[in-house]
Amino acid sequence: MSYYSVLNLNKEPFSTSPDPYFFYPSISHKQAMQRLEIAVRLKRGLSVILGDVGIGKTTLARAFIQELHSTNGAITHMILDPTYDSEFQFVTTLAKLFGIKGSFRSTLDYKEAIERFLFKKCVNESHVISLIIDEGQKMSLATLELLRTLLNYETNEYKLLQLVIMGQMELLPKLQRINNFSDRISLKYILNPLDYNETKNMIEFRLKQAGAASGKEIFTEKAILMIYQYTQGYPRKIAAVCHNLLEELVMRDRKIIEEDLVNEVIEKDRKVVLIS
Repeated sequence: MSYYSVLNLNKEPFSTSPDPYFFYPSISHKQAMQRLEIAVRLKRGLSVILGDVGIGKTTLARAFIQELHSTNGAITHMILDPTYDSEFQFVTTLAKLFGIKGSFRSTLDYKEAIERFLFKKCVNESHVISLIIDEGQKMSLATLELLRTLLNYETNEYKLLQLVIMGQMELLPKLQRINNFSDRISLKYILNPLDYNETKNMIEFRLKQAGAASGKEIFTEKAILMIYQYTQGYPRKIAAVCHNLLEELVMRDRKIIEEDLVNEVIEKDRKVVLIS
């Protein structure tokens, strides 16, 4: 039996998978969502969201896609791993994503087909086409150069493709190496870790989303403070530690997570990190 069912929860509250249902909108994440929505609705072109590993970029991306899907005329595609061996492989992937059919022999053929597709969908049919790329720091310079070309496709009033790139901080110097790329960024936003109150709220939010009874205390205040101090407010790490804590809670048949249990789980986690 899963530990969360023992605790009378409907779902696993602290999975590290990027499930939008458990997306906690901290101040930083909420601002990123709002600014992204404005940039895409105004068809500004290129938006870049930066942040460290475990800050919640992928979950934010999926939550944003869910938000876009509620908008009439929005068509959204996502690339999780933008590692391509060649420019030709990348344009082939884009054509498949967009549902472009035809026999194309060269990168130029694909580019022209993509431009025709974007013009038809965005101008003639009034759609908003968004491409969200996760792990943007993995992109080669050739891939970035191709994206720069796609951003050239525009009317007098707006960009045809709304491009959102999520990446770690090392993405920024990569973008700066491509001529005329950095100055095309309409939105650049850096995600920050959660503060203590947001860490507490995230834990309570996830428990509530998983079906926890209102007002039932599972974590003491001091336990949450220890979790915050250890994780430094990084959502993925918070979720991983809380998952381990709930497992220990059930295995030891305890009712509430206190400082002693948090200390033990943190020490175990530190040892795993050292071994790996």
